Amino acid sequence: MSANFLGSMMPLFALLWPQAAPQNVPPHETYSGPKPATPARVTQAPPGPAFFVDLPVSVQVNIDADGMNVIGDAANEPTIAIDPTNPNRVVIGWREFATIQSSFREAGVAYSRDAGRSWTNPGVLAPGTFRTDPVLAADHQGNFYYHSLYGTQLLNCDVFKSSDGGKTWAAPVEAGGGDKNWLNVDQSGGSSDGHVYTVWRRDFSCCGPNIFNRSTNGGVLFEPPVPVSQNPALGTIAVGPDGEVYVGGVVIGSWSAYRLAKSTNARDPLLTPTFSTVAVNLGGALGFFAGGPNPGGLLGQVWVVTDHSGGPTRGNVYMLCSVDPPGADPMDLHIVRSTDGGLTFGPPVRINDDPAGTNAWQWFGTLSIAPNGRLDAAWCDTRDSGQTNVSRVYYSFSTDAGQTWAPNVAITPPFDSTIGYPMQNKIGDYYHMVSDNVGASLAYSATFAGGQDIYFVRIGDFDCNGNGVSDTLDISQGASADVNGNGIPDECECVGDLNGDGVVGQSDLGLLLSCFGQPGQACGDLTGDGETDQADLGVLLASYGRVCD
Repeated sequence: MSANFLGSMMPLFALLWPQAAPQNVPPHETYSGPKPATPARVTQAPPGPAFFVDLPVSVQVNIDADGMNVIGDAANEPTIAIDPTNPNRVVIGWREFATIQSSFREAGVAYSRDAGRSWTNPGVLAPGTFRTDPVLAADHQGNFYYHSLYGTQLLNCDVFKSSDGGKTWAAPVEAGGGDKNWLNVDQSGGSSDGHVYTVWRRDFSCCGPNIFNRSTNGGVLFEPPVPVSQNPALGTIAVGPDGEVYVGGVVIGSWSAYRLAKSTNARDPLLTPTFSTVAVNLGGALGFFAGGPNPGGLLGQVWVVTDHSGGPTRGNVYMLCSVDPPGADPMDLHIVRSTDGGLTFGPPVRINDDPAGTNAWQWFGTLSIAPNGRLDAAWCDTRDSGQTNVSRVYYSFSTDAGQTWAPNVAITPPFDSTIGYPMQNKIGDYYHMVSDNVGASLAYSATFAGGQDIYFVRIGDFDCNGNGVSDTLDISQGASADVNGNGIPDECECVGDLNGDGVVGQSDLGLLLSCFGQPGQACGDLTGDGETDQADLGVLLASYGRVCD
């Protein structure tokens, strides 16, 4: 079977299974093209640390080549992945609108080499192609996968792969597809490690009831899609510690009917994946409201994660969603837990701790889990403003398998979710977060600068070397050096790379020597003392020849 076979069959699949017009359908992606002319660029500096006083510092991701915010564009629906072999390598994708005068969008992407403190935007993938619903994931070897719904009919998805931390991407591979697609990669460490799994909703898709497919060869080829019983939609995929695959979602048209589908044979490349599905009670209906904080989009999707820790919670399955509960409260954030591999679930737990009667919106609920089993939740919350359109991002965590949650904490300033629309009245459909044993990394959209932009925020301390100890502790306890005093362990940055090419070499030595010993000349200052002297030369020579990228 050639790599192009699946793509060539998609038009036929679409004819065999014409799209029904289901009742009470949530918003879905529609084509709006062709691409308009890009207006002349007007830029301004992005919000800096002073904007986030007394809060974790968020960093704008969708910047131009000069690190500036482009006025009049829009970016939303962020997705994030982190290289498990090197936590400094982070990639974020998003829906990129070159101008808010159009709804035409492309696959935005940027990468970081310093764990999200700064970003490089190399430009969109496949320029000129209409793309939406981006999803990123990484495998155990540090390869990144970018899943995208594309084209004029929006019935197909493909997957780009990067093996250099998001700098460059191979040509996309057809992967079935449809609206509200999701992707995940097996990192279980077993025989199925590296399998790539994708899913999408049935009612706007390529292949009728066949809504799931996989690649067992690292994204080189995706197999023909197969069904998932009861068609869970508007959700995500998780892979369990033994390679079992979970698909969480809701039944289209029955917005309180949550489902979890499980496959124990998708990990076997010789077998056709099959699923068994159970009903799940999340204590309310999945929401999409014309009068809500995201009028033209979802107010969240169904998240499923699994526990890979070595303790008694290993194998637990969790589902989270922003739900419309019974009564006057428009939206809460609920989570449920299964301790028997997804067969049964306990009662829903309310994560948001605003008093009853506040009637705030807790929307865009997002869930991730650390290797040690800690659960992290982030969401948009209107409790502080009392206004439907003004939210802050809130965060909480659980260290007892989701039974109780830490006091909720606001981690961003307020923003208006109803401005900066790119000819569609929404700010995307989701946020995305990745956890490690020290903290969590969140990609989110907000309008701090007056338009829709993508931001990265680190919740908790960094762990750049992935040793499970915060960078601050590593430095203070002498486990890591920090010659320039910037709070980043030296092993995690390219100390001595003065020209920024990722290698400490002859040109860097020349730059240092060009201002060596000259008062006030800090162009070679590697120790942070404001001078270029013998100490700086010693630091550079100690790193000479190092390749950092």
